[in-house]
Amino acid sequence: MEEGQKSKKTVFVGGVAEEVDEAAIYERFSTFGDIIEVQLPSSATNPTLQAEAKHRGFAFVTYSSAADAQDAIDNMDLNELSGRVVKVNLARPMKGLMQQPGGNRAIWESEEWLKANALPLSQSGGVRARNAAKPEGLEDTIEEENTHDEDAMEE
Repeated sequence: MEEGQKSKKTVFVGGVAEEVDEAAIYERFSTFGDIIEVQLPSSATNPTLQAEAKHRGFAFVTYSSAADAQDAIDNMDLNELSGRVVKVNLARPMKGLMQQPGGNRAIWESEEWLKANALPLSQSGGVRARNAAKPEGLEDTIEEENTHDEDAMEE
């Protein structure tokens, strides 16, 4: 299935109450067509604690056809679900994920990017580079600056 086609079959449900689970979403949205998948992203950053964590307040419902997804949008947008008004619209791909070959990885995790853009630590101007490359007699000046900074923080 093409990515473009899948997104037209997936609806975003925003404003989901904390007590709502995947089963409740499935039950409410299945009246509009055959559901392939319901996702309720967890707020846990640790994968081992995801079962105990609350969800992030939104869900994705993927239908077998784009017409069913549109029916769900037409009927559920700005309607009530477990005491809260939900916003329902077509799900859109996350910005940046489609452009980056690594997906969620930080750009500096790529060896190619590091080779092209990163300087060695001794040339980067970082703290280690400054302390490692300081001329003789400068040690006292740096210590005086640090002492002066500490005194200023205490005041």
